Amino acid sequence: MFGYTVPSYQRLQPTDLKRYRKYYCEGCHHLRAGFGLRSTATVNFDMTFNTILLSGVMGEALEFGPTEKTICVLDRPKADSDLMRKMAAYTVILTKWELYDDETDKPSMKTKAISAALRKAIDKAVSQYPEYDGMVGEGFSALRDMELAGCKDARRMGLTFGEGLSGALKDIAGDCSGADLDRIFEELTAAVYIMDAIDDLDDDYMDGTYNPFLPETGFINSESFINSNLYRLTSVVGETVGSLQEHYSRIRPSLRGNQTLCDNIVYYGIPESAKKVITGEAKAKASIKNVLSNRKERTSDRARRIVELAYVQIIHLIAGERAFPVRI
Repeated sequence: MFGYTVPSYQRLQPTDLKRYRKYYCEGCHHLRAGFGLRSTATVNFDMTFNTILLSGVMGEALEFGPTEKTICVLDRPKADSDLMRKMAAYTVILTKWELYDDETDKPSMKTKAISAALRKAIDKAVSQYPEYDGMVGEGFSALRDMELAGCKDARRMGLTFGEGLSGALKDIAGDCSGADLDRIFEELTAAVYIMDAIDDLDDDYMDGTYNPFLPETGFINSESFINSNLYRLTSVVGETVGSLQEHYSRIRPSLRGNQTLCDNIVYYGIPESAKKVITGEAKAKASIKNVLSNRKERTSDRARRIVELAYVQIIHLIAGERAFPVRI
């Protein structure tokens, strides 16, 4: 449960909140049905929004029943939807490349373990949609090239990244795809990339990994840096979110469902996420690795190890596999 593309819950109508929860849960159900229990760990808010938006654009604003099982992750899909199945595969493929990128930046046993746990799911998704795998891989490769070149234009990097990652979403949209919808996906990727970079300033500095906002010298901590560069950071975030909203406003009249839910996320939820990232009010790292690592809390190595092992044990038990003895 991670990502930046979330609703503004206090502004959300009860009917839209109920609908949002159903889409989120249905994404998880389709992941499990298509790619196994462990793949449900990849469900995230950003992909949930993409699904909601595509459903509205394509006229497939889905109506499906509520979760029935006590352990919701074990429930079956409620919607016979090709869109949901493709989005589940895309989510797994995107996770594959996120893990690859993490491993390239800073190899770790943790990343290797997560990749191994998701291997069957990843292999199945790639075999079903090799073209999506190629598109996403090209997006990560283009971003890597810009990082190696020392690019400091975070917005340009995010848009370039988005061109690769959004290819699969354009394909899923089919005949409903168009310049404005394509640009929404690119701007959304750019917004997530920029917020992630701001959110990750301290971690990237400590780890020695690339971040377009990090200065060559003089970095003390994220709070000090953000305070000193507030205008620049808010300008790049504002330009990106503003462009996202502009292109959304152009397709909004043609939406055939989910209008008010999409309105809430685009006009209130995403700006609120950006504000929280810049002010340090909340952390929402868009990475499965950081969900398991608890990096943002800077807990002790022993405490992090306990959290990680507990999570792995739970996954094994729910999957009906025997838990294994551990040493802390």
